Amino acid sequence: MGRQNLSRRAFVFGSAAVAGGVAFGSYAEAAQTATASDNPLTADLGPNSVTFNPWVEISPEKITLIAQHADIGQGVGSVQPIMIAEEMDLDPGQFEIRFAGPSPAYFNTGFADEFAPFVAADQSPAAEEARAATLEYLRKTGLQMTGGSSTIPDTYQKLRVAGAVARETLKAAAAKRAGVAIADLRTQSGHVVLPDGKKIAYLELAADAAKIAPVLDAKPRDPSQWRLLGKPMTRLDVRSKVMGELKFGIDMRMDGMLYASVKLNPNKGQPLKSYDASKARTMPGVKKILEIRNGVAVVATNSWYAMKAVAAIDCEWAPSAYPSEQADHWKVLETSFKPEFLGKEWRKIGDIEAGLKTGTPVEAEYRAPYLAHQPLEPLNGIGHVTDKGMEIWVGHQSPQFVQNIAAAAIGLKPEQVTFHNQWTGGSFGHRLEYENVRVLAEIANQMRGTPIKLVFSREEDFLQDIPRQIAIARHRGSVDNGKIVAVDLQLASTTPLKGLLERSGIPSKDPDGQLAAGLWNVYYDIPNFRGTSYEAQGLSPSTTWRSVGASTAGFFTESFIDELIHAAGLDPMKARIAMCNVPTYRKVLETVAEMSDWKGPLGNGRGRGVAFVEAFGTPTAEVVEVTKTDRGIRIDKVWVAVDVGKVVDPVNFENQVQGGVIWGLGHAINCELTYAKGAVQQTNYNHHEAMRIYQCPVIEVRGLENDPKVRGVGEPPVPPAAPALANAIFAATGQRIREMPFNKFIDFV
Repeated sequence: MGRQNLSRRAFVFGSAAVAGGVAFGSYAEAAQTATASDNPLTADLGPNSVTFNPWVEISPEKITLIAQHADIGQGVGSVQPIMIAEEMDLDPGQFEIRFAGPSPAYFNTGFADEFAPFVAADQSPAAEEARAATLEYLRKTGLQMTGGSSTIPDTYQKLRVAGAVARETLKAAAAKRAGVAIADLRTQSGHVVLPDGKKIAYLELAADAAKIAPVLDAKPRDPSQWRLLGKPMTRLDVRSKVMGELKFGIDMRMDGMLYASVKLNPNKGQPLKSYDASKARTMPGVKKILEIRNGVAVVATNSWYAMKAVAAIDCEWAPSAYPSEQADHWKVLETSFKPEFLGKEWRKIGDIEAGLKTGTPVEAEYRAPYLAHQPLEPLNGIGHVTDKGMEIWVGHQSPQFVQNIAAAAIGLKPEQVTFHNQWTGGSFGHRLEYENVRVLAEIANQMRGTPIKLVFSREEDFLQDIPRQIAIARHRGSVDNGKIVAVDLQLASTTPLKGLLERSGIPSKDPDGQLAAGLWNVYYDIPNFRGTSYEAQGLSPSTTWRSVGASTAGFFTESFIDELIHAAGLDPMKARIAMCNVPTYRKVLETVAEMSDWKGPLGNGRGRGVAFVEAFGTPTAEVVEVTKTDRGIRIDKVWVAVDVGKVVDPVNFENQVQGGVIWGLGHAINCELTYAKGAVQQTNYNHHEAMRIYQCPVIEVRGLENDPKVRGVGEPPVPPAAPALANAIFAATGQRIREMPFNKFIDFV
C-alpha cells in the first residue's frame, strides 16, 4: 500500500460513546507503537468512573475488555481479551467483551512490516528504519483495519502492556486505600490481595483508581509466568457458538424493524436501466419497493418475503464494462505481458538473460481463476437514519471506511455515522468490501425513522461479491550441473489491493504490492533471479481474498521451483533445504521434513509434494501425501510447520492452520468463478464447492518460535497448500497440473 497515496486523503473518524467506567492501558509500549492522540473511552463516563486508554474499562458494575480488531471467525473475541486478562490476573467469566468503535487510537501497528518495501526476512538497519517510518505514518493516519494476518502482531505487546498498567494501577489504588506498600500487594482472580490475605475486588477499586495517575511504566510478565497464554485453552466464544447462543450480525433484532433485500446489477459497477415491480407489489409482506443506485430493494415484514419479492422484479441492466464472457477475460490476461501494463520489477539478482542461456531451459505457464469469498453468513446489516445522522450495525474489518462509505452514500459527514461492529460468520476478505454498506445506507435513508435490516440472498451474495484476482504466470528458468542457475518469474493479474483502495476512497497509483507476495519474497539461493508483475486492465474488479496475492503467486512460484528441481535431478525437499538462505526459514523446512519422515519417492501410486511460502511475514512449509486410486486422487495426509515467533493460543493456532490448509486445498481442487453475459455463473455452494469432510486429510501441525518477531497465522497456511498438492500429484502420477481448479484435469475422491 503506497504511503504517499494513503496520505493524500485524511481519515475522518467518529467518536465512540461507551458506558461509564475506569479504563486502563498504555501507549508508552516497548513495541514502539506511538502514542495515539485521543482516547475513545472518554465519552459518557458514569459516576465514579474514569478512563486512561482504550482497552480496559472498569466500572463499579463490571469489567469490559475491548477487542480492537473485528472477529471474523479467527478468534479475536477470545485471544485479544485473554492477552489483557493474562496481565490483569482475570479469569474467563470475570469480564465482558466489546468490539472497538472507529478511532485512530486503534491504529494497526501490524501493517508496518507489510507496508515497508522490504521482504520479511530482511532485518537490516535499512529495513528496520523503513518499518519504523511506516509505523509513524500509521500512527499519524490512524489506519484501523483487520486484515493481513496482523491481529496478533498488532496487539501482542500493546494489550499485554494495557493489562499490566491496569494491574499495577489497581494495586496502587489498593495500596493508598489500605495504607500499605505496593510491593507488598499481589493480584489474583480479579482482586488485589493485601498482606494479611484480605482481597479487594477490582470493581470496588474503580472510584479510587479514577483519582490517581496510571502506572504507565508497568511491564508485562515474562512468558514463563503465563497462566493462560501459551497454554491449551478453550476459546471464549466456543460454547456460545456451539449452543447457538452467540448473536452474529444476521441475528440482530430491533423494535420496529423492517426487513430489506436487494437485486443489484450483476454486471459489477453498472447501473439499473429500468424495472417492472408489478408482480412484487402484491406479494405477501411487501411494504415498499425502492430504487437504489444500481438496483432495486424490497422492504417487507421479514427477510423471506423481501427476498421472494425482489426476485420477482424484472430488471433491465446496463451492460458490463468488462468482457461479458470468461474466455475473453483470459484473452485480456494473455495480452497483458507488455511494458504498458508493467506493475513493477520487484526484485532482480544477477544477470537473468545470461543465466537463462546457461544449461537446460525450463518454461511453464500457470493459471488461477476468479474465486468467491463465500462465508457462511451472507452480507447483512441494520441501518437507522434520522435527521441527526445514521447508526449502522454491521460486521466489518474497516470501521472508519464504513463511516465514510455510508456517509457519502446519503450526503452525511462521516462523524454523523455511528458504527457498531458485530460478530461475523466469516469473511476471507469479503468484509473488507462495501457492497452491503452503501445499499443499506441508501435504503435506510429512504425509510428514515425506521430501523432496516438488510440481508442478501445467497445468490445475490455470490453475484455481488468482488472476487479474488484472476492471474496468469509465465515463468522461465534454467538448470545446469544439478543446480538452478536462473529463474524469471512473470505474472499478469487484476489488482486486488488497488481495487480495494479505490473503492475505499483512497486510490493509489503505486504498483499493487500484493501481486508481489509469493513472487519476489523467494528465499532460495538462486544466482540469477527476477520477479515482475503486470497489471491487467478492463477486467472484473477484484479484491483481497484469504492470503491475497500469495494465494496465486505462491502456487505459481512453488510449482515452478518444483519443476526446476525435477529438471535438475534433485530431491524436492533436500533441494529446498539446501537452497534456503534464511536460517530460521530453513528450520521450518527441516521441521516439516522431520515431521513427514521425508525419505524420497514413495512409489506404488503414492506421492508427496512440498511447498514453502512466506506470506505476511510468516514462513510456512507443507507436505501433502496423495494416493492414486481407480476413482481418482485421494489426499491422505498433510504436515505443516509454521514459525510465528510466539504461539500465544496453541489450540486456536492449530485450528487456524488446519482451516487454512483445508481452505487452500478445497479451492485448488474445486472452485472457480466464470462470467457469462457479464454476470458470475456460480451463485451458490453447489457450484463453488469447498472440500468435503470425507475428502479432508489428517493434518499434523507444528508451531515454531524462532522468528524474532511475533507473526500472524490466519492466512499464511493457505498459499503452500495448492502447490504442495500439485507437486504431490506429479510425484504420484507424473502429471503436472498448472491451472486451478485441479478437477478440470484430474478426479479426486
